[in-house]
Amino acid sequence: MTEPAPVFASGVDNERLNAQLRFLLEVDKLKRVLRQNLLVDGSRRENSAEHSWHLALSARTFAEYAPEGTDIDRVVDLLLLHDIVGIDAGDAFVFNVSEPPDRSERERAAADRIFPLLPEDQAEHARALWAEFEARATPEARFALAVARLSPLLSNWHNEGGTWVRSGATRAEVMAKVKLIAEGSEALGSYAAALVDDAQRRGYLNG
Repeated sequence: MTEPAPVFASGVDNERLNAQLRFLLEVDKLKRVLRQNLLVDGSRRENSAEHSWHLALSARTFAEYAPEGTDIDRVVDLLLLHDIVGIDAGDAFVFNVSEPPDRSERERAAADRIFPLLPEDQAEHARALWAEFEARATPEARFALAVARLSPLLSNWHNEGGTWVRSGATRAEVMAKVKLIAEGSEALGSYAAALVDDAQRRGYLNG
């Protein structure tokens, strides 16, 4: 783990500041976690840090399609935090049939290691947000997941099937992800379903 530079700042709680810096230096590692999806232009694979940034911006942009009363600030926080566990657990590819059965345990262990690097109050808040996203029990978590699931659909459509083609994904498998989008946002779910229909017409999907 990279330690903060040994500098003493006057007028601040240096122990708290150093804990925050330690966390930020650790999560810098998310920039080197590569995902399966390509950038929209097909030039390279995206990394998890830029993926999280793009999802957060997408949530802001799509705010009008969230259920009434949804706290978009909370959605953004959920999206910025939920992939951090990939530093230890790696990227989770939704069409990977060989995904290890202990994936959930490894992600929980990563959350238990990384979030406590923060000061206690911030650590508890971050860990609770991560758990909220995983449980999908709130409108904010469901909308966050909708945004997260729409992103690879857009990438794959713009890359002539992308990971769908490479993994031999079927329409039924992709539509299972569209169902999750619709649970978080009726409008985004409708758009995703139309995108899948068009992808099938173009031959990007099996079945």
